[in-house]
Amino acid sequence: MISKSDARELIDALFEEEALVIGGLVAVHRLDDDLVWRLMRNLDVVRGRFLRRIEAQDSGESAAPTTPNLKPHPAIEDFILGIRRARP
Repeated sequence: MISKSDARELIDALFEEEALVIGGLVAVHRLDDDLVWRLMRNLDVVRGRFLRRIEAQDSGESAAPTTPNLKPHPAIEDFILGIRRARP
């Protein structure tokens, strides 16, 4: 089983890589500044949610994620489906 510390490090590393990918896209495609700020704030919220879930693992707290009822962009939906298909 992975330790909480290792899980936090993996999550932080993953989100850093995602930020670099988004930064590359922003540099090449000149996205709207407000969109980039909102995207990064939302990623930070997601990161915080997962870090809290890790901390709640052995404390008995409920850390059930909440998801809005929104249809994702097809490219995002395809990415998520790929992740889910690759799970053992």
